[in-house]
Amino acid sequence: MPAPAPGPSRIAALDVARGLAILGTLATNIWIFSHQGGFLGYLTDPLAGTAGGAARAAQALLMAAANGKFLGLLMLLFGIGLAVQHASARRRGLAWPRSYRVRAGILFLDGLLNYLLIIEFDVLMGYALTGMVAAWLVTTSERVQRGVVLACAAAHVAVIGALTAVLVVVPAGDPAEALARPNPYADGTWWELVLLRVDAVVLFRAEPVLILGLGVVMFLAGRFLWRAGLLHPDGDRWRRRLMVLGLGVALPVDLGLNVLGGQAGAFFARYTTAPVVALGLLALVAHLGVRRPGRPPSWAARRLAEVGRTALSCYLLQNLLASALFYGWGAGLAVAAAQHRLPATVLGWLLVCAAVLVFAHLWLRRFPRGPLEELTARAAGARRAPAAVARED
Repeated sequence: MPAPAPGPSRIAALDVARGLAILGTLATNIWIFSHQGGFLGYLTDPLAGTAGGAARAAQALLMAAANGKFLGLLMLLFGIGLAVQHASARRRGLAWPRSYRVRAGILFLDGLLNYLLIIEFDVLMGYALTGMVAAWLVTTSERVQRGVVLACAAAHVAVIGALTAVLVVVPAGDPAEALARPNPYADGTWWELVLLRVDAVVLFRAEPVLILGLGVVMFLAGRFLWRAGLLHPDGDRWRRRLMVLGLGVALPVDLGLNVLGGQAGAFFARYTTAPVVALGLLALVAHLGVRRPGRPPSWAARRLAEVGRTALSCYLLQNLLASALFYGWGAGLAVAAAQHRLPATVLGWLLVCAAVLVFAHLWLRRFPRGPLEELTARAAGARRAPAAVARED
């Protein structure tokens, strides 16, 4: 299937989707930052520190709204990026997947630094490894790719289903253990958290391994949808179908599992229904983008697009800012505002989002790429390109 010709609306929609995915990822992770016990405490009792039925219900709903959706959306966008880079490599006569491995290796290094120095729930390392597998798969036949997608999807659902059953049967851990002293997130230094990530690398890096199959499926799905014209004005049929499937069917099921299913339900939803919701979100962004041909984008779309154009830089920046805001080596808000976790978390998310939006806007007034995007391009040997092309690469 030939890829559609690039167009300004498609590029703008991709930038907006990336920006939405980055800030949406923070909406998921902010509840980990604000937990008194950090990531370890979050795994045991995600709602710790929120008292009152109404407040706990509101927090559960906010957590459910973000859980897994933007993880899936980022996977789809990485798949689209893979398709764009594959097409670019073919036009330039570059060896594939050798040319992609360089970028994937740099992304893995970015993720490793993010994991060691900032947060233990980094996603970049997993995306880099998944991208290397998907980059090889795009050189195979369509029949092979379909077979791999079906096999990976079936294996992923089976594994997630089995682990969910274990969570239902095995009693949950004692929430008090999540606040055991000394608490490295509240009482430890920045360096002690680095050492914790080294010591607990098997636990903290379990998710990228667990979702490798899902990542392959979503990467190839993103590539297929780009080639099918999802972000092109003629792709209305695909957009409508995916919005019905993702937002009309999967979203209510996903929210029900998250809110009513406890930790087991939230776990199952994160890795099964949430990726389907992500398809609907991508289709919605594309639909809104193509409905405005020839018209300037809204203020919100422009700001999201700026974050999307500096996505890697903004992702690391928001993690650093949230760590400094909530962890003990910084402002220590997770403990200081523990009795008011819900409003403190929402306020913290808004503050970090505002800082990221301002950074992206001011940076792009002077430079065509984000700082880490520029370093990646130079390390990969890319020549400086016009802005429209740079946003595709």
